[in-house]
Amino acid sequence: MTEKKEKWYFKSWSLIVSFLFVGPFMLPLVWINPGFSRKKKAVITAVILVLSGLLTAASLRSLKYLDSYYRMIQQDEIY
Repeated sequence: MTEKKEKWYFKSWSLIVSFLFVGPFMLPLVWINPGFSRKKKAVITAVILVLSGLLTAASLRSLKYLDSYYRMIQQDEIY
């Protein structure tokens, strides 16, 4: 009798790595994972969406800051 071996893309480390590389696009891997209950899938989805939103907001804020900084530098060079 052979045990069913868990596929590598269902392991926790691969889910974390895939989140770091593709963000919320890895959610289908969570939902097809047979090792997670429906409640756990919903919680993981909520956490991933909140983290993705926070990281997007932080990135946009950083880009806005950089834009204002470069505009300030360009104004100084004109005078």
